Amino acid sequence: QAHLVESGGGVVQSGGSLRLSCVGSAPDFNFDVMGWYRQTPGKQRELVATMTSGGYANYADSVTGRFTISRASANNTVWLQMNSLKPEDSAVYFCNAKGRYTWSFSPYNFWGQGTRVTVSA
Repeated sequence: QAHLVESGGGVVQSGGSLRLSCVGSAPDFNFDVMGWYRQTPGKQRELVATMTSGGYANYADSVTGRFTISRASANNTVWLQMNSLKPEDSAVYFCNAKGRYTWSFSPYNFWGQGTRVTVSA
């Protein structure tokens, strides 16, 4: 079981910035893709941004140009820099990791516990 520990959520005014961090740990696990998803009550969890171990980034259209994902593969850490935040960005943000154990061909998918982001108007 991989452990993903998130930090950095909080309350910010519209137009402000926050930086989320996630550190993953799992023996013998290759963190192929790490990223962020978010969820609001009554809605499905949605992609925010992901990044492969090779540095390829993918963003949701709604955050492109405002959010930046980065990661340090050496220590399985991923960050999400969120600028120009809007009230509609308010959600619980979940760190996600996809990959494989060195001893298995099966893909695994892990989630963090979530960190709340609230953007006030």
